[in-house]
Amino acid sequence: MSADEDLGTMFEEPEGFYKPEKQPTFVAHTLPDGRELQLRLVGQNPLWGHYLWNAGRTISDVLYGQPTESIKGTTVLELGAGAGLPSLTCALKGAACVVVTDYPDEDLIENIRYNIKHCSLLADQASVHTQGYLWGASTDNLLSLLPASNGKGFDVLILADLLFNHSEHGKLVSSIQKTLKKTPEARALVFFTPYRPWLLQKDLAFFDLAKAAGFSVEKTLEKVMDKVMFEEDPGDELLRRTVYGYELRWA
Repeated sequence: MSADEDLGTMFEEPEGFYKPEKQPTFVAHTLPDGRELQLRLVGQNPLWGHYLWNAGRTISDVLYGQPTESIKGTTVLELGAGAGLPSLTCALKGAACVVVTDYPDEDLIENIRYNIKHCSLLADQASVHTQGYLWGASTDNLLSLLPASNGKGFDVLILADLLFNHSEHGKLVSSIQKTLKKTPEARALVFFTPYRPWLLQKDLAFFDLAKAAGFSVEKTLEKVMDKVMFEEDPGDELLRRTVYGYELRWA
């Protein structure tokens, strides 16, 4: 072997050096009426979009179980949507306009579009829109998707399992302020599980910020799931299985 050939192989990565990129996975969610939604999850994502979180499942079931008139004809915005399950549920319940958002990462946004396009139960996809959105940023693009007759703001906001990101609480509250319609009926649904039980008080600090920003806060649900999402995680197992639901309205 020549010296040139030796140098050529010296800088080659050994076989198996790079781990193969994780492929998307699929997960099923059974609606309260027995029908099933198939959702695609991104293969791997630093923003945790490769999981279908318990709060998303729970808020979906709560919305689906409410009287049709509570969702039909309303406008809905979901922040940090991941696979978009609660948004799809609202669309199935007849919401007039659903805007599904997550961090403006190409894989995340394209995955949401995929789930909308391939939702066999959804007859009208034209009412469902997807946008990348940074919490706390301008909401003009989101509000521009509302029907002209709706007024400025959404009737229902959905925040499912977002409170673990404590540094973003202020930005989340700011986004709610900018997008929640200023009517007594408008509501923001905030559901979460304390996956790190020792930080529960930091999770709950979000609601202190919300009150200071002019919202009333009401706890509406406490549901214990059948099992934890991550069996090997430390901390109180009961807390890690529990989904807490809160409702914010203009005070």
